[in-house]
Amino acid sequence: MALNFPRIFLLKHRIPARERLELEAAIGAPPLVWAIREAQVVLGVVPTKERAEFELRKEKVWTEEVTRHEPVVTGATRKRKRKDASPATKHRRVRGREDVAATEIITIDSSTESEAESIVERTSHPSQTSKPTSWPNEGAKGPTLPEDVPSPVTINEEETELVRDDTIKVVKLDWYRDSVTAGRVLPITKYLVYEGRETPRPQSEPDAPKPTTIPRPGKLLLRAKADALYFDKSNVSKNWNHGHKSSEVSVTRPTHLLHQTTSEHEQASKLPPIPDFLHTRYSCQRPTPLHSPNDPFLRQLKKIKQARILNDDKNGVRAYSTAIASIAAYPYTLTSVEEIFHLPGCGDKYAAVFREWKETGRVQEVDLIDADPRMQVLNEFWNIWGVGDKGALSLYNKGYRTLDDIVEQEWNQLSRVQQIGLKYYDEFLQKIPRAEVEVIGSKILEYANKLHKGFEMVIAGGYRRGNMECGDVDVVLSHPDEKATLFFLPDLTSKLEQHGWITMNLIESVKNSERGQEPVSWKGNSEGTGLAGGGFDTLDKSYVVWQDQNWPTKEADLARNPKAKNPNVHRRVDIIISPWKTAGCAVIGWSGGTTFERDLRWYCKYEKKWKFDSSGVRNRADGRWVDVEDCPGNLLAKEKRAFERLGLIWREPTERCTG
Repeated sequence: MALNFPRIFLLKHRIPARERLELEAAIGAPPLVWAIREAQVVLGVVPTKERAEFELRKEKVWTEEVTRHEPVVTGATRKRKRKDASPATKHRRVRGREDVAATEIITIDSSTESEAESIVERTSHPSQTSKPTSWPNEGAKGPTLPEDVPSPVTINEEETELVRDDTIKVVKLDWYRDSVTAGRVLPITKYLVYEGRETPRPQSEPDAPKPTTIPRPGKLLLRAKADALYFDKSNVSKNWNHGHKSSEVSVTRPTHLLHQTTSEHEQASKLPPIPDFLHTRYSCQRPTPLHSPNDPFLRQLKKIKQARILNDDKNGVRAYSTAIASIAAYPYTLTSVEEIFHLPGCGDKYAAVFREWKETGRVQEVDLIDADPRMQVLNEFWNIWGVGDKGALSLYNKGYRTLDDIVEQEWNQLSRVQQIGLKYYDEFLQKIPRAEVEVIGSKILEYANKLHKGFEMVIAGGYRRGNMECGDVDVVLSHPDEKATLFFLPDLTSKLEQHGWITMNLIESVKNSERGQEPVSWKGNSEGTGLAGGGFDTLDKSYVVWQDQNWPTKEADLARNPKAKNPNVHRRVDIIISPWKTAGCAVIGWSGGTTFERDLRWYCKYEKKWKFDSSGVRNRADGRWVDVEDCPGNLLAKEKRAFERLGLIWREPTERCTG
């Protein structure tokens, strides 16, 4: 028999998307409602009163804690009062009687925003074990209330439990679970975290979003105020706090997410069902195509993510990367914020951005980013090859505002790689057509087989994911004879340099050959994230500057001038050499989008207890190498076998476009 639960609103805080969907299905509608003001009980993972108040404010509900100086009675008690004509039962005094519960008031200073001191009441009976005054039917008649107190509502006649409709009660999720286990609706008393009465929104909270600028040289974190609200430092996990930096920012209040009524939710229930592959947290388990029906909205999110990158906000980058990957995998055009809520890694913040974009065609934070001169300078510096986000911030904080400033004042302090990045700045920014990518790959394979016949090659990166134009070229080379790949890279790059194809070798590493072509060692879980131990030295690789040696008028130009300048654009090319036994992992590691690769490593860590990188797989328990490519065939066969051994459904490279 179904339990007679009160109307329930489910908070999303700290409940994973899949678990939330299961809870919603288990509770059912009714009693589940989607408008918080329709609920009698607000259910969630809320350990403290302060967190409960905070979550209510996220739902645009401002409250003051209830200070109740009188016991609460049930509807049945009120009926008895009306039938009883005795004066002794009329307006019985609450205070000054030994047989009436005394009220103990505990003051707690709220730590969120500018709330006044909160008061928590507890009742105790001096002569018996403490019982909540919400259960007057368990003892003698309860005292009656003054006529101006709203009549309470009994929500479960079997338990005669009362929940006042004029207050908002935040209850631990365990109440629902324990009730289901017990087979009856349990009293909420020991599960009640916070009870408050709704108040008008404070006047200090303006309705209109107005940017507030707090200038300080070298410090600007363009971040919507939503981020500060949704990741309150006093209440988030240590992992979220780690690396979170404070700085003076140009901020804007988030778009207010309109309250969704139950009828609106019923309309949303007609939306397409969420595909099964989107019920997972790992983007490596779902197909993510190159183009999404939601690309216009994704462009807005990617601009915000780029701003997070430029400000070295790792938490923000991670959060936006997750949301972007989820939305990019959603096969339908988004029409409702309800769809956002049901995607992994997406919540109120992204729903608010979507609502703003859908209703106005713009996102205020993106407009601020586009108009911010500091962000424009940081982006220009970030595009210098070899500088990165930290380097761009450092150059900006030194007072430089143009590339010429850096050349004139910082040139001698730059690394050789950064100097080359500046020298070919405009050329490196030019995209490389697919046809040219194929020519470059073919030339590298040609030279490799001239040195040692039998090499196989995969052009990886954005080309393999289907991009029509690429920022650089990534090629993975391997040979069935592992002796052929040992220290092979320097011979290959040297030969290509001799013939002019490589004009400069930016960085070269043969650490994998120095390790005997073994996967990167693993010393256990003490390394924290499990991503340590990877990085540049996982495989032999060279990052080079490439220039095509052929052009249409070459013979005529050289006839006129033997030193005629090659007019072809300089390109960035990465050459990776992998031993055959782990070549499938190398191809996987260099083919997926950034979030795909991040989630693949997380999946292997948490689901398989393995450590994955492009040099192979190791067991986290003992550091032992795990052979996931034990099959005959070419590089593609080895890649597919690795997917199978990892427990993943095969995804074409064009389905790994997470960004």
